[in-house]
This record gives sequence, C-alpha cells and structure tokens, in this order.
Amino acid sequence: MSADASRPRLPGAVLFACNFNRVRSPMAEALLKRAMGDRIYVDSCGLRRERVDGEGADPFVQSVMAEISVDLAAHQPKTFDDLEDASFDLVISLTPEAQHRAVEMTRGRAAEIEYWPTFDPTQADGSREARLAAYREVRDSLARKIAERFPR
Repeated sequence: MSADASRPRLPGAVLFACNFNRVRSPMAEALLKRAMGDRIYVDSCGLRRERVDGEGADPFVQSVMAEISVDLAAHQPKTFDDLEDASFDLVISLTPEAQHRAVEMTRGRAAEIEYWPTFDPTQADGSREARLAAYREVRDSLARKIAERFPR
C-alpha cells in the first residue's frame, strides 16, 4: 500500500462548530485555512449568537492568533442558521452541544462528523498572562489535531 493510499482523503469542505463562534471554532478555521490554503473550503459557526460589545472574535483569541501571524480582526460570529450552504463533507464539533447540532444538520447527508472535545479557555481564571496561556494551549492543541487530521 502506498503512503498516499493510507492517508484519509481530504474533504472538499470542512465546518468547525462550537457554542458562540468567538473562540474555538474561529481558531480552528483560521488554522486549517493557514495549513491548507484554498485546497479545502473551511468555515465555522456556533450554536447561538453571544451578545458582546464589538462582536468579532474574542480579544484573547485575536491576541494569541496574532502571535502566529493570523489576523482574526475581521471575523464575524455566525450560527448554524447563518450558513449560506450546509453542504460540508466534514463537520468537526468542538463542544458537546455543537456535536448534537452537527448530527441534526447532517442527518440524511453524506457527511462525516468528528468530535474534538476542546477546553473552553474563557473559563480560565487568573492574571491576563495566565488567561492568555490557556488560550495558547487551546490554539496549539487545535493546531496539533489539524496537522494530524489534515496531513500536507
């Protein structure tokens, strides 16, 4: 068996889903886009819209992603209902709640669903640096999972 035959086929379209589309799923979306460029269509969404001043990606997310030269300043959170097209080959849920919604969304469709339980860094306490460390750990964990799941 050749090395290419043992690799999973790359999906054409991937959706990352979490609760509010402000922390984990925008990070994962940006990391996969960075890794794969335009070889895969990538999007992200949440279950519901969080009412926060300034909307966009969480400020700590913007900071830790900027550390690796990824700009999320223009990210606008969206929900499953805001998606223009639900034709994804792969939906990766980052929270249990998003996993349930992904199962509903893909019912009757030829789509794979994967669940990647991911810590919510907004729950971290402590100083600004301690909180940033929690966000970095989530970023780095997602980057490792993406590198394993989507080999170049």
